[in-house]
Amino acid sequence: MSRNRWDHPDLGLGVGLRTAHFAHILSQRPELGFFEVLTENFLDTGGRPLFVLDQIAERYPIVMHGVSLSIGSTDPLDFDYLRKVKDLARRTKAAWVSDHVCWTGVLGRNTHDLLPLPYTEAALRHTAERVKAVQEFLERPVVLENPSTYLEFTPSAMSEWEFIGRLAEEADCGLLLDVNNVYVSAFNHGYDAHEYIDAIPVDRVCQYHLAGHTHKGTHILDTHSDHVVQEVWELFGHAVQRTGPRATLLEWDASIPPFEVVHAEVLKAAAWREREVSRAA
Repeated sequence: MSRNRWDHPDLGLGVGLRTAHFAHILSQRPELGFFEVLTENFLDTGGRPLFVLDQIAERYPIVMHGVSLSIGSTDPLDFDYLRKVKDLARRTKAAWVSDHVCWTGVLGRNTHDLLPLPYTEAALRHTAERVKAVQEFLERPVVLENPSTYLEFTPSAMSEWEFIGRLAEEADCGLLLDVNNVYVSAFNHGYDAHEYIDAIPVDRVCQYHLAGHTHKGTHILDTHSDHVVQEVWELFGHAVQRTGPRATLLEWDASIPPFEVVHAEVLKAAAWREREVSRAA
């Protein structure tokens, strides 16, 4: 086991901050290590959402997770967007800022989807340079998540895990390892999820994501709408055995149940973390 590159703290267990749970969180102050906020929900929003976020940020560590950085796009970087991200990170004292290894649009049009990259040397150089520029502007390392994918590009010359690992090293950025996304993509494309996990540089992993998905038989959709399946828990345990404990977040973004259900689901990760850490000791 090793520490991550920047000694980002293990914040423990967290959940995504969702409006459906605002009242419960403010009144009950649940025992959690941190909350993750969807960055775009608070960039151009005032009123009650920002008021609630300020209160929660006073009581819990915050990490920010975006969906609009479009780090692999050929469009110019959006520095107006980045300026808002930087201001929000300062306001919330965010422990780190994350997004995805993807592109979300081209020619100024946003698809509102996390689209896969071609895993080529040219794409790697292009994306690494953009990550460096973003980090210089934000004055902090960014943390990038592996996406769930449903198609691959024919010109790809390397695996997704090789691309992401090399990107982290060449751009000197962190990684948010989404274990459910590894499982989903491995099933959809027919590769070994354990091989993926084993290839990720452990010192780059700052955070984990866990989530439920929807199995359609021939493919899996990353819906964040259910409990974590046993296979993903086991894959998470395997990952923790390599990295040691890292901040671990439960995502539940569709068919959102009461807070107690989401909270109970992420607490399951504690047992997996403790078991694997003790095995590796």
